[in-house]
Amino acid sequence: MVKSFSVLGSIILVTLLATGCAGPEKKLGRGLNNIYEPIRLAEMRRSIEQTSYENSGTANYSHGVIRGLNRTLARTGVGIYEIITSPFPSYDPVFTDYLSPNPQYPDSYKPGLYEDSIFDTDTSIGFSGGDVAPFVPGSRFRVFDN
Repeated sequence: MVKSFSVLGSIILVTLLATGCAGPEKKLGRGLNNIYEPIRLAEMRRSIEQTSYENSGTANYSHGVIRGLNRTLARTGVGIYEIITSPFPSYDPVFTDYLSPNPQYPDSYKPGLYEDSIFDTDTSIGFSGGDVAPFVPGSRFRVFDN
């Protein structure tokens, strides 16, 4: 029993030391970003917007919602897969023929930095800017947007 634990422990230690940090870190970050998709709904909003531009007719929004739901579930599944497999190689993005590695926002909205003192260097003199609530889907309110 003790011998099997020592063999398993040594295999895990060699795996961790042989892989390095940058690959698992990127893969875990991508997975966490992708698993947040049902809350962010960026794929849903982009799919609705793109299908309304591409097609004309009454079924645009329903087709966009179905397509967005499909892409949202696919991105969430890829996120779960990347979180589970983050310690193991290969560290390249998976399923890139259907989804891009980064979340896709609608063309009408590009997210920016948080409205926070970490990103704003002029808060000591009373100026600040950025997205007020970028975590809220559809929030486009920005302070001091130039």
